[in-house]
Amino acid sequence: MKIGVMGDKGSFSDEAALLYVRRKKIKKYSIKYLINADNVLKSLNKKKIDLGILPITNSTAGMVKETVKALKKYPFQLFNSFKMPIRHSLLIQKNNTKENVSKIISHIQALKQCQKYVKKNFPKAKKIEYEDTAIAAKDLASGKLSKTVAVIASKNCAEIYGLKILAKNIQDNKKNNTTFLVIRK
Repeated sequence: MKIGVMGDKGSFSDEAALLYVRRKKIKKYSIKYLINADNVLKSLNKKKIDLGILPITNSTAGMVKETVKALKKYPFQLFNSFKMPIRHSLLIQKNNTKENVSKIISHIQALKQCQKYVKKNFPKAKKIEYEDTAIAAKDLASGKLSKTVAVIASKNCAEIYGLKILAKNIQDNKKNNTTFLVIRK
């Protein structure tokens, strides 16, 4: 089974796909990292994937506009849905410190879900939207983003991309969760 997700390896959509296959006891699968909702739906319609897993709503930040826009453009069948807890971490390069951080980068949804934390702990930091939490982590680790950057992403991204966790569970709502749709053609 080929499953397409919005985001890269380590994204919350990646975690959602892994949770889904565990719960459904699916043994043979591959995850395709399609980065955005539009790519997931295009791939589904071209039969390049069997299922798509997309975030649709978050308990803190509301509707995931990117997903809603893409769903309006393509035919699909709703196969399933489920909720998953979302726990954000603040990640920096391993040799960096909090004092050097002047920019916080992440997907718009993550920035919204952590805005009180960022405002309180980094009041002067510039907040910058990025296409994906995991891509932000990957780009920070590779040096594509400067040392003055911290990214909001999953704690798994720290392990996958070799980053340091500056803070865990930084989401404003400690019971933060996202509903994911499982869609098929």
